[in-house]
Parts: sequence; C-alpha cells; structure tokens
Amino acid sequence: MNALTGAMTALITPFKYGKLDLNSYEKLIERQIENGIDVVVPVGTTGESATLTHEEHQTCIKAAVEVCRGTKTKVLAGAGSNSTREAMSLAQFAESNGADGILSVTPYYNKPTQEGLYQHFASIAKSINIPILLYNVPGRTAADLLPSTVERLFRDFDNIYGIKEATGSMARTVELLARMPELAVISGDDMINYPILANGGKGVISVTSNILPNEISALVHHAMNGELEKAKALNDHLFEINRDLFCESNPIPIKAAMYMASLIESLEYRLPLVPPSGENMKKIEETLKKYAVKGF
Repeated sequence: MNALTGAMTALITPFKYGKLDLNSYEKLIERQIENGIDVVVPVGTTGESATLTHEEHQTCIKAAVEVCRGTKTKVLAGAGSNSTREAMSLAQFAESNGADGILSVTPYYNKPTQEGLYQHFASIAKSINIPILLYNVPGRTAADLLPSTVERLFRDFDNIYGIKEATGSMARTVELLARMPELAVISGDDMINYPILANGGKGVISVTSNILPNEISALVHHAMNGELEKAKALNDHLFEINRDLFCESNPIPIKAAMYMASLIESLEYRLPLVPPSGENMKKIEETLKKYAVKGF
C-alpha cells in the first residue's frame, strides 16, 4: 500500500455569507498543487470540520478529489468523529468518492479507554481498504492514543500506516519510531516540523502551508532528501509565523492571515470561533510582512 507522506496541508474551509465558499476552496487547492504540496487534507481541525454540516463535509471531500484529479497531489480526507459509527460512515464516503486515504482523529469528549480507542480504529480499518493515518491531538480531544495502542493497531491492520503526531512532545515521536521504525510519523505541529523530520518522520500536515505552501514543501523535501541543513534553515526562517499562527486557537489566526494576504475574500468563522482580538490581528499582520506570500 502506498503511504501518503511528504508535504501536506491541513486546508482551511472558506465561508462567504455564512455558506461554504466552494469557488475559493477550489482555488486554494489549485494553489497548493502549483506550489509543490504532495497531499491536501480537507475537513480536519483546521477545516472547522466540527461545525460543518454532513453535506458540507462531503462536498469538501468531493471538491478536493476533483481538483486533484490528474495531478500528483493526493487527498487525505478528514473523516473523524466521536461516534465510531459516524466515523466509519465518513471513511466509507471518502473511499467511495475517490479519496486516496483518510485522517482519523481520536474520539473527542467521550474520553475512551485505550481499549476503546483500539476498538474504534479497528472498526474503521475493517470498514475500508484505503490507507488510514491516525491522528493524536490530546490537547483538543482529551484522549491520548498511547504508543502501545498505536503499535497494536499498526501490527493488526495493514491499512493503518502511520500517525499524525500532535502531542507537541519530541519524546513521543522518539518512542513511536523506536518501537515501530516503519511507522510513518507525520508532524502535526509546525513549530517542531524539522525535529520530527530529522528524527525519521515521513512528512508534515501543516497549518502554515495554507499561506506558505512553497516554503513548507521545500522544507519537507529537503529533509526527506537528507539535506538537513537546508531544512533546518527553512524551519528557523518560519519560526515566527509558525508561532504566531497559533496565538489563538487554530484555525482562527491562519484564516485571518489568509484574508490579510487576499487569499480568501471574506474573514468568516463558524461559532463558537470568532475573529482574533485586535492585538493578535496586529501581531499576525506584522509577522506576515516578513514573508513573501505567493498569490494566485
């Protein structure tokens, strides 16, 4: 099974007048393709999946597949839920509509045990044939998928190929790869993209690459080609924007940055998310001036 790795973008979902702005969404994906991104990831956390309707969620997956059709860029569809049955349904929809794989987050709010997490992902893995990237982000879900459980899943299911690692802990990445050298560990934290890649990570799912896809693509490809000094230099260059794009809860700052750069027409969120504070808007604006943002 071909794993989905490399430079990947956690796509934002643009809105206009309260509705999904499909035209802008498709243009954003085309921009990702043109700037060397290997995989786009629609309707994850950054895509505000928690506040999309099922129809909107499905529309975003189908649009991403259609835009990427015939290109080298693959689609890793967000298909997570705190209901196993619903997560299976989304996964099956993604597979039947041409997604190359799915990103499946740990169930949020329920606080399942490790056995519950194993059974959740096992059920999803049995329901589809396309690759599955586990997604561990305990700061958002209150559920930490421990390395022992990842190992069980990785050993038991051929279509579970890796994990998006977003605990913020380098020690966790080291442990995962020490236990399972063949596991594809994908950075889910832009601040430590380079350290994870240098330790054997197989790619990143980046928020920053929404606005700087060319730079994130170059960073990842340098690292994966063994050009670690070049990769580190880019990671250092991106430090300020990686930091300031998380000055409030993601995706609040990245959507503001995209709006400032004229990459989206309207700065809209779905409640309970709201625009950044005036102070943080200024911070994002000042930081953005330090980078060259490629337009359409």
